[in-house]
Amino acid sequence: MSIEASPEVLEGLQRWRELPARQQPEWPDPAAVVRATEELRGYPPLVFAGEADNLREKLAMAARGEAFLLQGGDCAETFAESTADRIRNKIRTILQMAAVLTYGASLPVIKMGRMAGQYAKPRSSDLETRDGVTLPAYRGDAVNAHGFTEQERIPDPRRLLEAYHRSATTINLIRAFTYGGFADLREVHEWNRGFTANPAYARYEVLAGEIDRAMRFMRACGVDFDALRTVDMYTSHEALLLDYEAAMTRIDSRSGLPYNTSAHFVWIGERTRQLDGAHVDLLARVRNPLGVKLGPTTTADDALALAERLDPENTPGRLTFITRMGAGRVRDVLPGLVERVTGEGRTVTWVCDPMHGNTITSPSGYKTREFATVIDEVHGFFEVHHALGTVPGGLHVELTGDDVTEVLGGSEQVDEAALARRYETLVDPRLNHQQSLEMAFDVAEMLRGH
Repeated sequence: MSIEASPEVLEGLQRWRELPARQQPEWPDPAAVVRATEELRGYPPLVFAGEADNLREKLAMAARGEAFLLQGGDCAETFAESTADRIRNKIRTILQMAAVLTYGASLPVIKMGRMAGQYAKPRSSDLETRDGVTLPAYRGDAVNAHGFTEQERIPDPRRLLEAYHRSATTINLIRAFTYGGFADLREVHEWNRGFTANPAYARYEVLAGEIDRAMRFMRACGVDFDALRTVDMYTSHEALLLDYEAAMTRIDSRSGLPYNTSAHFVWIGERTRQLDGAHVDLLARVRNPLGVKLGPTTTADDALALAERLDPENTPGRLTFITRMGAGRVRDVLPGLVERVTGEGRTVTWVCDPMHGNTITSPSGYKTREFATVIDEVHGFFEVHHALGTVPGGLHVELTGDDVTEVLGGSEQVDEAALARRYETLVDPRLNHQQSLEMAFDVAEMLRGH
């Protein structure tokens, strides 16, 4: 028997429309938005309420130090790159990083992709000017196209439907790969096949050999390997486009409560976390586990107010604070936030995003990051939690499974000249496959020492 939502719940889900909403596209045809979102409401959910509940329980484990969250994927997914090979490579990179973390730190790893919905991005300006021509900024493939022409840059609500379909095919592939044998831990060597030899891969092969020996030992002892054949991989994205997120919010027939069915986990960005804003209001009403990005200007009062609004019942696993301070600020700003939130008895999962606070522009004009600076922020994050006796619960990273050259440094020493070789991102620079593995080994050592 299905349970219907109360009139108060249904009415509350529309309240965001009366509130200030930042970072929304200027849709030229409001009627077209209504038609597109009405169509979206008729589409099946992409994820299910029970899956979101399972993730919330696992994130509660991460908050207690009994598990660790690894969240990774593109800065902004694109329709053109939602191919089987690209998706498989991202999944493979996350699985490899998780194997390194699990084996190195003896800790279960929650695997979550910035995938199957990360098709919209906040921008610092509504407009972009090139050579005297001003057009709407590119806000991600769910809104407009990257090409710098008037036609391509007009926000088109039909793209919301395309984003749904691309997300659906991505989720289908994730499920196929993670339940169809690809994620079997006995395939750890296969995950590394096809990549150019370098120090990170050599180190991974040594670890894969150790995992092999451990598994042969367990097999000789009669251990059942069924649990190692499949993995749970969850999806996540920034809940930025309110028309899309509202259309994908559905009532769970088991409980009569609303869930955002566009992803298992959604987060509110640094630019849209206003307490009186539309994003906080809409997401406060759904039952999914939620994240909030906290930048270096965040005060302890800000963090506590967000916790009270988004998680009034203080439910373990409900709220994740994703800190993006920058390597130069994390050791100064983070302690005050963690101390105050913890001191008030708030149960949140603390996760480090070492990417967004460390963006620089290279002399040749590329938007990039220094790998050493990224790693330094992770070290600062762990140092703060170690000093306070609190739990570093996870890592949130922009990465790709491909051998791009977008972030400077790493064992292959991507330099200024190399950026031009394979700089493929349309928005923010991502760690490549080898840099992602290097980070995993480094974090595993930090977890072991915590």
